[in-house]
Amino acid sequence: MKIWIDADACPRVIKEIVFRASKRVQVPVCLVANTDLSRSHTALISSVRVAGDDDAADDYIVEHAAATDLVITADIPLAARIVAQNGIAIDPRGEIYSEDNIGERLSTRDLLHQLRETGLVQGGPGRMGATDRQKFASAFDRLLTQRMISKR
Repeated sequence: MKIWIDADACPRVIKEIVFRASKRVQVPVCLVANTDLSRSHTALISSVRVAGDDDAADDYIVEHAAATDLVITADIPLAARIVAQNGIAIDPRGEIYSEDNIGERLSTRDLLHQLRETGLVQGGPGRMGATDRQKFASAFDRLLTQRMISKR
């Protein structure tokens, strides 16, 4: 099992939660981004710097993540691709993407994108707060525990 982080927009506090869990349960983490993240490296934490368009990190994760891995991303199209491969994705606010909810999430994302383009809606999600961090930590811990148990 490996934890993949779509690291370009992942909040530092979420990365820190994942890094602590990785150390606790000895599960490797790979950060994938368009920028250099090598300063985060440890024995369990690595990074891959991808070049190219905005979807290069997404493409790399989809190509390399196994169904037993966990993917952390706020990118709903990436989450949809992971779910389509029978993988598990969770967003930094603790929402677990599944076959049951990914279609609705994609539709909502597309609608909001259109509304932003027309100027009817401005901005994106609000700043992450303590509740968001706690929700992520709880959902992530549950997923990690489930994966560790099923690995045995």
